[in-house]
Amino acid sequence: MSTDVPKSTYRLQITPGFTLRDAVQVLDHLHRLGADAVYLSPILEASAGSQHGYDVVDPTRVDAARGGPEALREFAEAAHARGMRVVADIVPNHLGVAVPHENPWWWDVLTNGADAEHARAFDIDWAFGGGRLRIPVLGDGDDELDALRVEDGELRYYEHRFPIAPGTEGGAPRDVHDRQHYELISWRRADAELNYRRFFAVNTLAGVRVEDPDVFDATHAEIGRWLREGLVDALRVDHPDGLRDPGDYLDRLVSLAGDAPIWVEKILEGDERMPSWPVAGTTGYDALGLVDRVFVGPSGEEPLTALAEELDDREESRDWGALVHRRKRAVADGILRSEVVRVVRELRADGMTTGTDDEVADAVAELAAWFPVYRSYLPFGAAYLQEALDAAVSARPDVAALLRETAERCSGAVAARFQQTTGAIMAKGVEDNAFYRASRLVSLTEVGGDPALFSIGTDAFHRIQEDRLARLPHSMTTLSTHDTKRGEDTRARVAVLSELPERWARFLSAVRERVTLGDGSLENLLWQSIVGAWPASRERLRDYALKAAREAGASTSWTDPDEEFESRMFAAVDAAFDDERVRAEVAAISAVVDAPGAVNGLGAKLVQLTMPGVPDVYQGSERWERSLVDPDNRRPVEFDAAAALLARIDDGWQPEIDSSGAAKLLVTSRALRLRRDRPELFTGYRALRADGPAAEHVLAFDRGGAATVATRLPVGLAASGGWADTTLDIGGTLRDELTGRVHSGRVRVADLLDRYPVALLAVAP
Repeated sequence: MSTDVPKSTYRLQITPGFTLRDAVQVLDHLHRLGADAVYLSPILEASAGSQHGYDVVDPTRVDAARGGPEALREFAEAAHARGMRVVADIVPNHLGVAVPHENPWWWDVLTNGADAEHARAFDIDWAFGGGRLRIPVLGDGDDELDALRVEDGELRYYEHRFPIAPGTEGGAPRDVHDRQHYELISWRRADAELNYRRFFAVNTLAGVRVEDPDVFDATHAEIGRWLREGLVDALRVDHPDGLRDPGDYLDRLVSLAGDAPIWVEKILEGDERMPSWPVAGTTGYDALGLVDRVFVGPSGEEPLTALAEELDDREESRDWGALVHRRKRAVADGILRSEVVRVVRELRADGMTTGTDDEVADAVAELAAWFPVYRSYLPFGAAYLQEALDAAVSARPDVAALLRETAERCSGAVAARFQQTTGAIMAKGVEDNAFYRASRLVSLTEVGGDPALFSIGTDAFHRIQEDRLARLPHSMTTLSTHDTKRGEDTRARVAVLSELPERWARFLSAVRERVTLGDGSLENLLWQSIVGAWPASRERLRDYALKAAREAGASTSWTDPDEEFESRMFAAVDAAFDDERVRAEVAAISAVVDAPGAVNGLGAKLVQLTMPGVPDVYQGSERWERSLVDPDNRRPVEFDAAAALLARIDDGWQPEIDSSGAAKLLVTSRALRLRRDRPELFTGYRALRADGPAAEHVLAFDRGGAATVATRLPVGLAASGGWADTTLDIGGTLRDELTGRVHSGRVRVADLLDRYPVALLAVAP
């Protein structure tokens, strides 16, 4: 892989409402901002109306709704003319099949079955379905097949359309259905009886067999054209852990991409190391978790933990590890049982005769539930399998022999299938479930972060950055993505609560006196999120509350919603607008977190943009980014407003720290420009340690000529009387890129940070 990677990237969400041609119109702003590359969300043809693009239905062409191939060429030429490179997000793991006639490959498989030209493209267990592909679309009634009709040469079920195989047209709709290569089944049967691999538990995203060279070639022909014709300069690979053999896939991709850098959406857990893949690094979730935690006050851990335990009737807050195991086991036995029993079938094919199928499924699910990372890449990561086995045997000595035999057979086809399955169980059990049940400080529940790790100090942060520079110098860093549970500045405001646990407890008590749900954990999570995102519209907060509650699956769920509970929950959200007392409480605590939340937000942004790695700026996050979980974080961006503010800044305006987000725009633009225009200043890493009474409130480092200084724990800093005579030795004579002032040698931090709570210092050119 080439080391000629972009100095930074800026992520754009390309949608039917913001096409590639619209994106051309914002390139001047992105260039002035300092972005070195533009990073596009998926642009292959997606399901009609898709806002995210991850449900690709035709991998052979650029989506016309997003502008089409000519618009891609125009965009690439416009970006390159400005000296900017283009990074494309690709989706090798799955294709969208929600609307069968939109996906020609899926339609072919439904029409012609296992002998279809494109049958090998999909990961289907035909034998398990009795030679038919199971499609989970039917409702709950016993007579749902009575709704079938034959119309225009197709089999119809309400709005759903399916092909009719040649020679099977005649007879009643039920008879026609019974003669097809597919079987329409109840959506509830998907949990345990599906016979095709999915993306996690999404029935409408069917797994693709890119391990087959012909399938790889077919699904990557268009991507290869982009690279050959110079339309795309680098790639971002979505969800490599879903692939049968990620390493082999990436080797093939490198053969196609040549020197083009490749980043992978790999979630690293704790001290987990990247496999030796030919990639630039991850997409940055590991960096996000570290940056967040260095701005969290450690003194809040004990009182916020006690509060969470007090509110938690289910006692799930007491032991994060135990909660993770329970929730992973729940999804393994529930929405992902189809994947677990497919592993069982692989074990039987391997010759395993021990136990009943249910007993073997129990062993597989238990191993997966104890798996400490998303997946291993055997033989790399074999220690994780052993760790899971040891934990499972300790917890379930009654099935120790079966657990050991299952683990021992984890090689070849069994291992491939098991490894694909553990990642899905981790994602659905933790990201999309346990994260919504852990509420002591919700800014900690982000992908790639362990909520059990409450905060880290500056010494630990520096050690990790030194290691990062040595091992993954080109890995991305990020604070917000299209998948983060909360935007970066929502989390920065929530982090303030770690310094104000008693104030938070009083707020929560006052609000719950007026409105309560009978689910204290969810209330804690919901109100932290509301305060973090405030001000936000009623509609946005209602939508977030509904998703959070159903993902948690405790008081309501996606499959069995509790309408009465959800009505009470909406009333609680409405109280923030309609109940005078609640509205006043929300306004009061929002005012308390405003200033320190901004300090945290500016500090986190500057650190992320200047630490080792390739910084990514998610669209709009050059200003305050107080979004919540998707689709809230994919709302349209006010590029014109940001461009106007940047023009004023470039004319010499030094903005106040206010609701406009102009101060963050100043920080972002100066950091990105410095990284792009003077990369020689970012080749090393040296911790800078302050001296004096407020030294713990300084996070500072020198990258080799460019130095970052950020304020941390601002509430505690103010309570202790401010910086006083705290000093920092910055070495030589450096200019603050934010204020234009020059500083030399040992400086008083109070003088350095008297205008902004951060400083970006650089040696004169």
